[in-house]
Formats: sequence, C-alpha cells, structure tokens
Amino acid sequence: MSDFSVWAPERDRVRLTLGPSVHDMTRDDRGWWHADVPGAEDGTDYAFLLDDDETPLPDPRSAWQPAGVHGPSRRYTHDAFAWTDADWTGRALAGGVVYELHVGTFTEQGTFSAALDHLDHLVELGVDFVEVLPVNAFDGTEGWGYDGVAWGAVHDPYGGPEAFKRFVDACHNRGLGVLLDVVYNHLGPSGAYLDRFGPYFAGRTIWGPALNLDGALSDEVRRYVIDNALSWLRDYHLDGLRLDAVHALVDKGATHLLEELASEVDALTAAVRRPLTLIAESDLNDVKLVTSRDAGGYGLTAQWCDDLHHALHVALTGEIDGYYRDFGTPDALGRTLSHAFFHAGTWSSFRQRTHGRAFDPSRISGHRFLAYLQNHDQIGNRAQGDRLTATISPARQLCGAAIVLTSPYTPMLFMGEEWATTAPWQFFASFEDPELAAAVRNGRRKEFAEHGWGESEVPDPMDVATVVRSTLPWGELADPAHRAVYDTYRELIALRRRHPELSDPRMDRYRVETEDGALVLHRGSLRVLVNLGTTTAEIETDGAEVLFGRPEVRDKSVSLAPDTFAVIRV
Repeated sequence: MSDFSVWAPERDRVRLTLGPSVHDMTRDDRGWWHADVPGAEDGTDYAFLLDDDETPLPDPRSAWQPAGVHGPSRRYTHDAFAWTDADWTGRALAGGVVYELHVGTFTEQGTFSAALDHLDHLVELGVDFVEVLPVNAFDGTEGWGYDGVAWGAVHDPYGGPEAFKRFVDACHNRGLGVLLDVVYNHLGPSGAYLDRFGPYFAGRTIWGPALNLDGALSDEVRRYVIDNALSWLRDYHLDGLRLDAVHALVDKGATHLLEELASEVDALTAAVRRPLTLIAESDLNDVKLVTSRDAGGYGLTAQWCDDLHHALHVALTGEIDGYYRDFGTPDALGRTLSHAFFHAGTWSSFRQRTHGRAFDPSRISGHRFLAYLQNHDQIGNRAQGDRLTATISPARQLCGAAIVLTSPYTPMLFMGEEWATTAPWQFFASFEDPELAAAVRNGRRKEFAEHGWGESEVPDPMDVATVVRSTLPWGELADPAHRAVYDTYRELIALRRRHPELSDPRMDRYRVETEDGALVLHRGSLRVLVNLGTTTAEIETDGAEVLFGRPEVRDKSVSLAPDTFAVIRV
C-alpha cells in the first residue's frame, strides 16, 4: 500500500488522481486528508482535486515536478539514492570560505551534471563551502530561483532530485560542504497554489504572498517551513541553508519561526553527528539573529552583512547613489570593518530613520557575519548586472579581496569573481504566461527609468540572450590577466589557511587603522596593508617580513603603491 496525504483543513472533499484513476481521500481531525492506494510506486504521477474542482493541483510537499510547477507531482523516495559520503564529517563555518553559484549559469549547460566538471576548480581555489542559489521548482526553465513555488522539488531542468544528490555527494567526496539558498518569505507569481489548499498566506511582501506564521491554523504552515528545511538537510545531506530575506518573515508569536527552526536544526545536528549551518539574509542589523538561544537570541549560525559590502563598494568605486549614500563618509570603511554594522542605532539617510543596533564585539564572533565584495543581489540588482571590474581595475578589486579574505568575518565569493570575469550577471526569468512576462519586463524597466536608465539600456529579463550573457565564460581562465587574478585569490585563501591569525574570528583581537585611503588590518603579529588612495602610502612599522605582495620595505616603514596590498609580519 502507498500512503498519500495533503493538508487541506477548509475543504469538504479532496480526491487523489493517479493517471486516469481518481480516489477519494479521508480527513482526520487535524485537517489532513489520506489515501492508501496499492501499486503507486516511485515514478508515479499524482495530483489532488479539491472539492468539485476539475483541475488537479500538484502536491504542496512535492519532491519532484518533472512537468513543471503546474503539472502533476511525481512520487519520489529519498532512501533509494546510493550515497558514497559516509566518511563526510562536515564543515564548521568558522574559518571557512563560501563560494556562491547559480546552477543555471555556472556552466553553459546549466545543470548539476555539468557543474561537476568544475568542482576541482573550487577545490584548487581553496573554498570550503559551495552555496547554491535556490534550486526549488519555479515556472519556466531559466530564472534566479527566488520565484519558486514548489519548495521541496528540485528544478527539473537542472537535473531533478537525483542530479542534486549526485552534486552534493561529489562535493563531499572533494571536501566541499554544500549550502542551499531557500526562500520562505514569499512565493513566486506563477504556480503558487498553496492558498487553494489552506490558509497558508497572510498579507504580502514586496515580492509576493507572505506566509501565515502567527494567525489561525498557522501551526501547520510553520510545520511546512520547518519540515521543508529539515528535508533539505537530512534527505539531500546538505551542510546548511541560507535563509532569504528573513526580515520579511512576519511572526508575532512568542517563539519566532527562526528560533523554532534553529532548535529543530540543532536536534538534527545531533542526529547526523555533523555541523549544520543556518545563515540568514537580514537587513535589520540586529545580532539577536545570531545570538544563542541561551542568551535570548534566535540561535542562527550567521548572517549576511550588507553594511560590509556597501562600505567596501563605496571605498573601491566611489559610488554613493541610493543605499550607498551613507557610506561615503571618511570613517565609513574603518568603522564598518571594525564593528560589522555601520548603522548600529544610528541615522540612515536612505531609510530616513534610525537603523540597527550596536553590539559588543567581545561577545560576538566575527565568523557570524558574511563579508563579500559581490553577490548575486548586489550585481544582479544593478540595471545592467555589471560586476566590479566593469567599474574598477582588477588590481583594485584584489585590494578589496585582500580585505575580505583576511578579515575576522566569513568571506564569500560570487562565481567568476575569482578571475574577474567580464560576464555580467543580469536579472532573468522565463515565465510562460505572456501577460506575466510582460509585467516583469515592464516593471524592471520602470524601476530603473526612475534612476535615469533608458529602456534600451535595461536588459530584457525574458530574452534568452540575457541568460547567455550571464553564463560564466570559463575560457577566460586561459587568459594570463584573468589567471593572475585567480592565482592571487587562491594565494590569499591559502595564506588564510597557513596563518591562523588571518582567520581568527575574534573581533576584539583585531584593529583597523585608516588614513588617506590606506588601511592597516592588525591580525595578531600580522599586518594587512592596503592602499586604496591615489598616492604612494608610507606606513610606519619597525621591521617587516613580507608574506605576500611587493611593498618597498625600509627600516621604519613600508611603502605601498596605489591599488596594491601586502601581508607582512612585524
């Protein structure tokens, strides 16, 4: 017998479709409907009919949607996969380096199988974690993944659930941990059938319908999120999740969903006997997220830190538009590098209000903040999806990389950054509904028109050429200039491993000095010297052993040319 179940508490009748056959389901007292049907094995397509509807709907907890988000679900058993990672003991985030990639544009083929060919590149680079942008099913073939609607089903054009498991298995066998980006703050605009089954939604975010996390019948909605997260970690052997935009999760209950999720993941950590990581994306600038539950926090492992990105971006490029405006002050970079948050209970001119909360650096480890020069959002949300090297030289980008990779924070790279690829990473989607496609296209053009961009200057997100432009050109690595950038990234990561001072996450054990565009990061007995100024910097030091770079060393000082850096021992 094969058991099928679905939560539909406000429906009077639910039927199960298996091919041409239809089976009545029985309701229990919690609003779950069940049916036992003999012979429904793996590979069987099924769907649900609600009340007297004649259009079958896919399973909200589907593990496989080979016909797309509007088609039937396909039965899939996780236990059937033959894992070979029994010796994998996991990776702790502290001391690690994260590499963010999008499966659809990481290779020309845009599949997990094709991505396997480049895992040795990541091993050689020296990263510890691969963070994969969302792989849950979304409408169409190409997209960023943040408009997903079938949260537990791996996007079939990427290869489906088996291919994702082979990818994770291969990463583990190369010593790479795998993190997955998941989106619980909204659902995409096409194929979001949850509200047909029950009261899953309550209000909206700027991106789409938001979940009912604290209203009537919200217990099962919360369970839907938590069970999905645990399934990714348990059934796909993942090492952690990156939780998208958690500030958009509206939960007024006594125990916030994030705290409940962290507790459940801690329990799973004990069961699988390897570290499991939860990383939040949050614009709240509040360390409550990464404070332990014992100390009254939510107990997440880490959070993205956009303030670090913004301060570095302004220092490297000079851009001060939009949310960058507050980071143009002379003290912004040093202040943010020292305390993670620039806005810490201080005025934000972009928000027109006080923002963030200060914290004691001696009580919070720096590894709980992810630092990055670029990520999918900060590139892709620009009108033309242009990367840093469209604005600055590779040498100046390397100065920023040196800061990120020798800071007490957890460094994260975005795919292709390590060789300063010329490929942009632009916003793209492939909605099949022509009206929805037109709305997305026109909405993006209107958004950037308000900032002075002409219609022709904003790439069409529905044009396959936008995807092609955004795909990594791996052949660039054969070019000596790109290879030199890659070699520098690789050596910086190797330095971080060889010298424990450079990965020490204790924020109260390091100090940042800034003067006229020059920075000095004090890392134990090491100094990281970076000159972002326009003239040669003279940095006082009583003797120096150069570990990396080519500064001019004198008896009492080190001379550093513009757009160069060095790591020295004093």
